[in-house]
Amino acid sequence: MTTRHGDKVRRVALSGAGAAKSALAASWSRSLLVHGLDPENSTRVTRVTEPEYQVAREQMGQLVGIASQAMDRLFTAVGGSGCSVVLTDRAGLIIERRGAPGDDSAFQHWGLWTGVDWSEAREGTNGIGTCVVEQRPVVIHRDEHFYANNAAMSCMGAPIFDHEGELAGVLDISSCRADLADAFVALLSDAVSDAARRVETENFQAAFAQDRVVMAGASDNGPMLLALDQDDLVIGATRRARRTLGLSPEHFAAPRPARDILGAAAGPQDLAAAERSEIRRALAHAQGNASRAARDLGISRATLYRRMAQLGLR
Repeated sequence: MTTRHGDKVRRVALSGAGAAKSALAASWSRSLLVHGLDPENSTRVTRVTEPEYQVAREQMGQLVGIASQAMDRLFTAVGGSGCSVVLTDRAGLIIERRGAPGDDSAFQHWGLWTGVDWSEAREGTNGIGTCVVEQRPVVIHRDEHFYANNAAMSCMGAPIFDHEGELAGVLDISSCRADLADAFVALLSDAVSDAARRVETENFQAAFAQDRVVMAGASDNGPMLLALDQDDLVIGATRRARRTLGLSPEHFAAPRPARDILGAAAGPQDLAAAERSEIRRALAHAQGNASRAARDLGISRATLYRRMAQLGLR
């Protein structure tokens, strides 16, 4: 099995056409040619020292505590199916894990334990390290692993992005069950991706706890969140919001009004809705005094009345 697996990995990894067409083949190629790994190596688990582990854990900050709650919920759902749940940092080092005592010996044998480096450079193609490289949900099922020793596992990893849209870590479910059906693998992949999105949302809200967090829309990968200051200037955005709305770091160095960003991205109808909301807020703040509301908005009372008529406001 070991030799056959190694031969297959080398054949595919050395095929330029295969690496160009398949993400899995590209990962095998990186593992073999870039990182110089041997798919038949059985003594490669890399554990960092306790001080190094503690430093890595501290660098993740409040994200560890937020993710721990999600891991507890996730393990409650999947732990009885021979699965472990792990959280890694942005480099692929395991920071937290959940597992059933009866499965611990198997996962320790594979090195799925706190303080172990599961980067692609160390472990080759796997659900954690490959997720770190590709920064997208990844499923590595059994012999899709680079190392023959890992071919009995199924790993489902999902990236977690921080409040600035940068990769912060990976949430992973790994299973030691030999009879794991493809349909169940897909369910586990969906579950870990959903949990990772919840962690991102809770971490973003915690990072901007003193500001207003609004939803700028939704995508297939979850809600797009913006953080607004007291003047409705956009001072933060989740990764999905940044990508969908075209927000670069310059947008946060010189914050822009939410209505400008939402209006430019969503069209005149949404811009009108944003303007309607701003006028309503100004009128509410002025307790219905149109002259005062116009002054607060920096426009004349006549302009205010005209815009109110156009927007259907009384």
